[in-house]
Amino acid sequence: MAQQKCTFEKEIHIVRQVRLNYLLFLPEGYDAGGAKRWPLILFLHGAGERGDDLERVKIHGIPKVVEQRPDFPFVVVSPQCPRPSWWTAEVDALNALLDEVMATHAVDPARVYLTGLSMGGFGTWALAMAHPERFAAIAPVCGGGDPHRVAALTGVPTWAFHGAQDEVVPMSETEQMVEALRAAGGDVRATVYPDADHDSWTATYGNPELYDWFLAHTR
Repeated sequence: MAQQKCTFEKEIHIVRQVRLNYLLFLPEGYDAGGAKRWPLILFLHGAGERGDDLERVKIHGIPKVVEQRPDFPFVVVSPQCPRPSWWTAEVDALNALLDEVMATHAVDPARVYLTGLSMGGFGTWALAMAHPERFAAIAPVCGGGDPHRVAALTGVPTWAFHGAQDEVVPMSETEQMVEALRAAGGDVRATVYPDADHDSWTATYGNPELYDWFLAHTR
């Protein structure tokens, strides 16, 4: 007698536990219980700041800026990537971190912005392409990504930055992402610093125009 085969359907929910240490900046005037909802910037550092010492995250970029600017008008979340991982491998963890911070702080969900430098520039492209619905605008600095996936960002204003003399991450990494996004109909602009090498972030994060540009965009 032939054995009868049975087919079963079962829905399985898998929960992944993630852990990220992070710096959290709350601007002057922030009131968790108040009616005001604040814009938020998620900042992703470069490869040299990985590890378990959060002070390293303050070396470059927005965490360094807010040390000198208590009136900086954003909530800023600056996670630290564990060594030896990369931000492109931590997209799920970053998404979960955003969920946590937004659920527990007075954040405006229509004004969430994403930026990062070098490894964090690659992470910015990757996270935004995976979850474009989360961000009102993004600003990858000396990064790159998969131009075949960048059409996911046609609804996300993007401002990319790179140094023309960069020998660590070639400028072509940004160029191919910008060109592909532009061809897909995206709202994208690029700034190239003719004399800058890999450090294109000091000029970028020191420019008030970037933050005005962020605030000009909402979802």
